[in-house]
This record gives sequence, structure tokens and C-alpha cells, in this order.
Amino acid sequence: MAANPQPPPATDAGTVRAWCPGRVTLIGDHTDYAEGVSLALAVDLGTEVTLAGDPAAASVACTSDAAPGSAAIDLDVPLDPQALRAMQPAWTRYVAAVVATVRPPVGGRAAVRSSLPVGAGLSSSASLCVAAALAFGLEGDPLTVARTCQRAEQAATGVDVGLLDPWALTAATPGAACLLDFRTGLARTVPMPADAEVVVVHSGQQRSLDRSGYQARRAECDAAAYRLGPLGHVEPEAVLGLPDPVLRRRARHVVTECDRVRWFVEALDRHDLAEAGRLMLASHRSLADDFEVSTPVLDGLVARLSAMPGVHGARLTGAGFGGCVVALAEPGAIDFRELRGPAWRVSAAGGARLVTAGDAPDGDAPRPTGERG
Repeated sequence: MAANPQPPPATDAGTVRAWCPGRVTLIGDHTDYAEGVSLALAVDLGTEVTLAGDPAAASVACTSDAAPGSAAIDLDVPLDPQALRAMQPAWTRYVAAVVATVRPPVGGRAAVRSSLPVGAGLSSSASLCVAAALAFGLEGDPLTVARTCQRAEQAATGVDVGLLDPWALTAATPGAACLLDFRTGLARTVPMPADAEVVVVHSGQQRSLDRSGYQARRAECDAAAYRLGPLGHVEPEAVLGLPDPVLRRRARHVVTECDRVRWFVEALDRHDLAEAGRLMLASHRSLADDFEVSTPVLDGLVARLSAMPGVHGARLTGAGFGGCVVALAEPGAIDFRELRGPAWRVSAAGGARLVTAGDAPDGDAPRPTGERG
């Protein structure tokens, strides 16, 4: 499996290289922590971590081509969220949390390369955690690796991030989306139609979960679930019994979003891209109105994209509060010259893995033909 690597390959003596994709949620956001379902697509933009091991080193010296600064992280760094969040530069907190979780047997030099935009809702932080974990020797099935990396990211950020991102990154299959069931722990491959193009457009609004309303939304869903049970398997009629109008809206989003995910998969299975696009637009309205995680900029971008001929539908992707919009379209329907910010045509990539010498992983470098800005 993608996240169950073979014995560490060496590109040089003592050097291990790991790659992890980014993630676009086609439909199904804010459902993972409610035992719901989500349909995610690992994309051919990603993060690479190369560890040049040194048995004599008591730390991991980290550098990145995507962010300034560096740090030397002791192999015995404690998994102390307060101490981790005080580390500078901020990106090294994720690497330190992975070191504290995985406990690599040797130190050395870790070089990070990334073609993922930071703060865009494309799982750049989860991608870094997973790639680092594999490079540092973590083994296991995709779900086990994902849960380990989820714990590391939670410690690094102080945010109770869900399982969607790391699981989508470890369970992915090339050419397909991944239907994740957070109640059963089962993942299903959903092939993407050959004539369906996925385009990701940055809104220009950076976002960070620790400075957004993400924790508040989780708390509201937890409060609704206290009365109804896990929202991912609650009947729509039960939501009407919630007396608090805010909790009722939050619960309604989760319940209806899980239905939309299932209907979206059925639409893809029968090659009904128009229906899939309609469900994406309904999902965005729910995220904007019931869950209140959209912004006027995101709303405007969804409206512009969905009005273009050949575009089936669009929605915000990820946690919201900024970041990116994903569109499902006919090939070539979206003219990048009409867009105001960075955009990418993305393909369904395989999951995180160790990289052998001579192997060029998906997303090994930015794709200039798909990016603008």
C-alpha cells in the first residue's frame, strides 16, 4: 500500500526520500470528525522530504525550499504541544512533532521540497507531516500512518484537526478519488471519468486553522452530537429536534453533506457530471449558509467559475475561511487567463510513499503549465 513502505530505499548511502501528495476535497468537508463520509482527491502537487541519515547525529537539521529558516530538532524532543508551538520558524513545528511521535532511530539532515501552496486548504501541513513520518521510518497501513500523523499535527498546531487530510494522502490511488468512511474506517476507490477535469483556484485569501473558526465549528458539532449522536449517521428529521438554531444549522450541514457525498459518488459511477456539479454547488451553499465557513471572495469565485460554459460545478475545498475553490469541468473549459490568481489543473495522484532512486514521484516539482499567478 502507499503508506506501507518496503525496506527504506537509498538514493545515497544512508539517505531516504519520501513524497506525499496534497489533497482536494471534491465533496464532504467538516464530516470527518462527525463519523461521516468524504470524497477526496490526492493531487499531483506535494511535499518531498529527504533524510540524509547520520548515526552519530543526535538531532535532525531541517531546511526547506518552500519556507525560510531552519532548525535542529533533538531526537528526544518531547511531544509537548506548548513547547512545539513556541518553535520558530513555524513550519519546523510539524517536523518536530513528527520526530516526537515517530522517534527516528538516527538523526541527520532533512531537506523539504514542496510544490503545494501554504495556507490554501490543500493539506500542505498534513503532506509535510506524512512525508516526514515516512522518511523518518514510520511504517504501517494507510489508516495507521494517518492517525499517527494526525496526532503529530494536532500537537504542532493546538488544533483538533480531523483525520480527512492524512488519510486521504495515504490511501489514495492514481487516477481515482477516495471515498473515506470515518465511522467504519474503510476506504473505497472511486475512478475519475477521463473527461472530467479538476481545476483548483486560489481565492487569494490565506487561512490558518488556529486563527479561524474551525475549533468553534467542531465544538458546535460536538454539542449537537451530544443530543443526537454522531452526526454522520443521523437522519435529517432528527436535526429538527435541536432547539438551538446555530446547532441545528451546523448539524444540518453535516447530515446533508454526507448524503451529497454518497449521491456524488453515484453520479460519478453513472458518468452524470452535470449532477455531480449540481451537488458541488449545493455543498458550497451549505458550507456558506449552514456552516458559515465561506467568505464573500470564495462565494464570488464559485459563482464566476460555475457560470463558465463547460463547468459543471464548483465549491470551496477544505475547512474554509479562505483558501481555494475546486471546479469540475470539461477539459479546457476554464481559461486560466480569465482568472485573477494562481490556479492548477490537477490529476489524481497516488498516495504517500518512499521514493526509490530514479523514481520521479507525482508532484515532484510545480507544474508550470497549470499554474498562474
